[in-house]
Amino acid sequence: MAVQINPSILSADFARLADEAKAVEGADWLHVDVMDNHFVPNLTLGVPVVESLARATDTPLDCHLMIEDADRWAPQYVEAGASSVTFHVEAAAAPVRLAREIRAKGARASMALKPATPIEPYEDLLPELDMLLIMTVEPGFGGQAFLDIMLPKIRRTRELIAKHGLELWLQVDGGVSASTIERCADAGADVFVAGSAVYGANDPAAAVHALRTQAETAVAKASWACDH
Repeated sequence: MAVQINPSILSADFARLADEAKAVEGADWLHVDVMDNHFVPNLTLGVPVVESLARATDTPLDCHLMIEDADRWAPQYVEAGASSVTFHVEAAAAPVRLAREIRAKGARASMALKPATPIEPYEDLLPELDMLLIMTVEPGFGGQAFLDIMLPKIRRTRELIAKHGLELWLQVDGGVSASTIERCADAGADVFVAGSAVYGANDPAAAVHALRTQAETAVAKASWACDH
């Protein structure tokens, strides 16, 4: 399983987004947090900024939509240039239809779960997705402390992915750092969103490389990866 590191621009300097994107060119994706001040109590950016960012970087954009009415708005982010679009299941009226629409427009379809949302009710939806995001903090703000109580949920999700024989990426977002990434990888994650751990470092590119090395080492030892 290939480890992927996705720096979150929520922790970047919004006045210098093009430069901040270039600072992590060794990353697999650039994670873009879209918040509407309704689904979460914070307001960040929208379609116009995603369009501009897509023109400014060759790193593919991984858009995480923390917004209400995802069924209406998510497809517009594919049109804006996102290569992967994540909607929250709590904000989607028809998640299967939405995932198929995102895929039909040419992007990877991903579904996110807040910490209190269990994975089990959505087991049958997994084949419709390219990635599943387990939030390891409450969505809305960067810099929060990692919630260790999410590790069993990550393990259960990885077990369901294996049960159905899916090539589904399992992403974690929230408090991912040098001190937590190995636990996430051991539990079953293979895609890691890191904000302050990357953009708070003196050398963001070196931070990406260091996190990747840690995660790859942990995955290589993990029982779930050995069984894959």
